[in-house]
Amino acid sequence: MNVKNMPQTIAIHGGELAPIPPAKIDLRDAHAIRRELASVYRDMRSGAIETQEGTRLAYVLDMIRKAYETSVLQERLELVERTIAHRKN
Repeated sequence: MNVKNMPQTIAIHGGELAPIPPAKIDLRDAHAIRRELASVYRDMRSGAIETQEGTRLAYVLDMIRKAYETSVLQERLELVERTIAHRKN
């Protein structure tokens, strides 16, 4: 997510340059979320992004991590409940 390496504009719309949308970020699992969080940290340390912006991004990434964790735990709990129910029958 290095902002310095990203092109800043994409095309002219109504006389103004429109920003290029950021590349899709892989957040499919806990490892990917951790890697993105580490990337944000490195960008803050290197000065590629402001600390305040990095803190905002880290906060949102942590919320995504918690939502992912909750989803995984819910799936596992449902599997345990189905297994127990199946064994009772």
